[in-house]
Amino acid sequence: MRLSVKGMTIAGGLLWGASILCVGLIHMADPSYGVNFLQMTSSVYPGFHSAGTAGSLAIGTIEGIIDGGIFGLVLSLLYNAFTRVRTEA
Repeated sequence: MRLSVKGMTIAGGLLWGASILCVGLIHMADPSYGVNFLQMTSSVYPGFHSAGTAGSLAIGTIEGIIDGGIFGLVLSLLYNAFTRVRTEA
């Protein structure tokens, strides 16, 4: 069984972007929520800061969508490559 590369790319991007957006929105309402996650994320994404502003959150969400999409793409390509090798052997 093969994975849909397009589906995994979209799903990975939406899942990771939505997780950053949700944690960031909750953090804006309750500043003690998700501090470690947002600090870790801000150390990876250069335009995202854990200060809790709407502009920074939008940049982090966009970067998360792109990063999650790339991860989904690579994961599905690797999965399809290894399953193809296994079924041919």
